[in-house]
Amino acid sequence: MLLLLLSTLAWSVLGDMTTTMQVTSQQGQTLLGSFCFDLKADTLGWELDVTFSTPVKDVSQYDGDVISPSSASCFTQLQMVNKPPDGVHYTGEHLCVKMMVHRCGAAVITATGVLRDLTHAQQTVPAVSTFAGAQATKYNYVEVLMKSMMFYEAQRSGKLPADNRIPWRGDSALGDKGDNGEDLTGGWYDAGGNTKFNFPMAFSTTFLTWGLIRYKDAYEKTGQLDKMYECIKWPLDYFIKCHTQQDELYVQTGDGAYEHSTWTSPERMNQNRPTFKIDADNHGSDIAMEVAAAMAAGSIAFKQKDPAYSSTLLTHAKQLYTYALAHQGKYSDSVPDVSDFYKSYGFADENSWGAIWMYKATGDNQYLADAEQHYIPGPAWGFSWDEKNGGANVLLYEATKKSIYQQDIVATFNAWLPGGTVAYTPNCLAFRLKWGPLRYSANMAYLALVAADEGINTSQYRQWAIGQIHYILGDTGRSFIAGFGNNPPQRLHHRSSSCPLLPAPCSWDMEKYKGPNPQVLYGAMVGGPDQNDKYSDDRDDTMRNEVACDYNAGLQSSVAGLQHLANGNQFPSPLQPVCPQ
Repeated sequence: MLLLLLSTLAWSVLGDMTTTMQVTSQQGQTLLGSFCFDLKADTLGWELDVTFSTPVKDVSQYDGDVISPSSASCFTQLQMVNKPPDGVHYTGEHLCVKMMVHRCGAAVITATGVLRDLTHAQQTVPAVSTFAGAQATKYNYVEVLMKSMMFYEAQRSGKLPADNRIPWRGDSALGDKGDNGEDLTGGWYDAGGNTKFNFPMAFSTTFLTWGLIRYKDAYEKTGQLDKMYECIKWPLDYFIKCHTQQDELYVQTGDGAYEHSTWTSPERMNQNRPTFKIDADNHGSDIAMEVAAAMAAGSIAFKQKDPAYSSTLLTHAKQLYTYALAHQGKYSDSVPDVSDFYKSYGFADENSWGAIWMYKATGDNQYLADAEQHYIPGPAWGFSWDEKNGGANVLLYEATKKSIYQQDIVATFNAWLPGGTVAYTPNCLAFRLKWGPLRYSANMAYLALVAADEGINTSQYRQWAIGQIHYILGDTGRSFIAGFGNNPPQRLHHRSSSCPLLPAPCSWDMEKYKGPNPQVLYGAMVGGPDQNDKYSDDRDDTMRNEVACDYNAGLQSSVAGLQHLANGNQFPSPLQPVCPQ
């Protein structure tokens, strides 16, 4: 017997599509049916909700994974999602979902299927306010600050707060534990993957907090201060958990190699996640000093807002500092798993960096003496998660006003400004390294702003910093920040934003999809162009389109510095680009 029911399609208000089941064959109590849809948009994940006119006892040979009912003798409601490798379908495709239906009785069965597109989350981006007394600027710095903080919210691991602003993110990695069951939930996922690498996470926290301490008015006068406190508190809470004993610090959660070999969102992870630590027998003064610096900076930031929390952070910072001095060494020698991702190339720079932050938090001159003792003289190559010389240099000059530190600052920027050893793209980006060049220019822009505040080549350094940041924001005709400005990047190498909504699966077919990421990772800065200003918006091009917590830290703190200048009517006018002639 062949019964054909004509399909009738209709789009619902929410974009759902409804059709009736086409029965192509029937024998006894079993029939073969399909639900067919003409897709009006690219679909990366779908859910099919079926209502049968009379009860059925089973379905089989179906083109999807049944999620309900899990077991039932007879049922009328069926819910399924696409199988992992079959999520991507393009506009205009004729998608048919087939199934074998086994009836409970003799009645004729009809069925209605509703296809729910799980590709995109409906996300509302908060409005931003500006400080009425600020100078007008070419770009909306407040929008950049707000969206950058949204990026960090999208990187959160653990139990998310009730006011989570990222609708496509949910609770994840709630089973992260130490060797003795210690709670290691929380923190940030590092970049486009699902591992928590604490070394760059701690540097990002220190850098963001430095920007808050120095340019607090940029957040306070624009209504972003509370969210900024929440931003830095998330990783700081995690670092408190990771510091399980005075001489024990967990430094990584997750298997970097395994998690880079998979493509899925944190919410979908189901593997056991190993944890790695340093202790009295396994040294790692570099990361201990960096976490101490983050906690010392945090203690300064929270001193007035939450004195008890500030005191807790400072206690941990002091213990970690003491541990680091007594257990010198590179953490990547103790944790080989990290070597393919964030291998440390030295620990001497962190000694000075950690000490100067301890001095700033305590006022204890012994810490200042330590910072000066361990300072590495000479121009800095740059400033990043693995090289702190430039930052320590600026902070030491701020604290002492000694000419040795001023000379090194000037020497550093003589190398970075046009005519120095750092190369430039045709459109005036200081191009230190091909992997993540925007990160280096943004980080150095921040140091230039702070040096300028301290009276070192003020006009020139501010103009140069503005030029570097404006390149990122759109001076070449495109923005390098997702969801901001003109022609922003859309195909970020970032797992969770490339995935459809749950309960649809997410796998490598999402990475290979040629369209934009279905979720907008607002505020994320990509790696950037090549040395000729060429940029391809291609998810496979990790060098250009990777994002990372440390990438955004320098950008956000630099933009806070520019907003600070505008708030105080100190923003240079007219702008005079500092570029090669």
